[in-house]
Amino acid sequence: MKKTLLVTAIAGALGASAAQAATVYNQDGTQLDIYGNLQTAYKSVNNAEGNSEDEIFDNGSTFGVKGQHVINPGLTGYFKAEWEFNADEAKGSDQQDGISRSDQVYMGLQGNFGDARVGSWDTLIDDWVQDPVTNNEFFDVTDSPVSGDDGVNTQNTDTDREGDKIQYMSPVFGGLQFAVGAQYKGDAEAENVDSDGNAAFFGGAKYTMGAFSVAGVYDSLDNYDGEITGDIYDTGPEAGEDFDAGDQYGITAEYTMEQLQVALKYERYESGDDDYLPDENRFGLGSRYGYGYGDVYAAYQYVDLSGGDAWEAVNDDDSRNEIVLGATYNISPAMYTFIEGAWYDREEDENDGIAVGAVYSF
Repeated sequence: MKKTLLVTAIAGALGASAAQAATVYNQDGTQLDIYGNLQTAYKSVNNAEGNSEDEIFDNGSTFGVKGQHVINPGLTGYFKAEWEFNADEAKGSDQQDGISRSDQVYMGLQGNFGDARVGSWDTLIDDWVQDPVTNNEFFDVTDSPVSGDDGVNTQNTDTDREGDKIQYMSPVFGGLQFAVGAQYKGDAEAENVDSDGNAAFFGGAKYTMGAFSVAGVYDSLDNYDGEITGDIYDTGPEAGEDFDAGDQYGITAEYTMEQLQVALKYERYESGDDDYLPDENRFGLGSRYGYGYGDVYAAYQYVDLSGGDAWEAVNDDDSRNEIVLGATYNISPAMYTFIEGAWYDREEDENDGIAVGAVYSF
């Protein structure tokens, strides 16, 4: 999922820190904050026919509330709830108005034992493996097809991976931290592709030593195994046959020193049926530098695709190179602008484009 984050704190001539959430209540160990952002941008992106399409659009405006209370000196309860809304459309338009849908919503307990939570939030492989390479304003390098992100926010249909989760994250022991969890889909849920309840396991570990860190994550994707409802290619699975979604895993090494951050990633999606979805290897390199008035950043990713005979019969490309470039400029501690460009090495230059925009955070 896209998250707008300014990696380097607003500094330099501004001499100020980034905008903070507003605390509306803080008494007797209980604290409540509100926060959010307005994001409006312009984009021009090529469609599948190679024609440029442009628009002014909302780039993920969010309103959030978070709170915590001290249960005892070693245990704190907390919650977080975010909602998205469209900042670019007039009231009464055909688009959804106001606060349209929830984003991250979860609650949990944290203390000396670590952190345990339940609800909806970004996947672990997103946070620990993908984001260090690109976590930009609009364009990113692509993720696996099960992640649903094609880099330009036009195929984010599988946000279902973020919900119905439980997770435990350990404290840091000598630089080492681990996380384990599961996404549970009960038999009463409409999005469950199976007739029975199922828990899909995910887990990972991260080690940090000074400015260097390395993280590895595995996701079983078991909730996407199920029965095919339609024929897929001439030699692919037929309607009524079972489909195995496969597995996803990755590893990222990251180095951060003062204003410079560099990350190197290997990510693999191992298909359970490569006549439907191909095996995918992604080798990524990303870097971000804070120049005092904002950030400049770049990312490169090589995508290697290897599908079965049926998949190859209807797909010409088995590999591609992806490049994303961008920069931000800080107007104030709460407001900044950005410009980004991306090249995805696809037929008809699909999804190549530029985007410019502004963000106001509170």
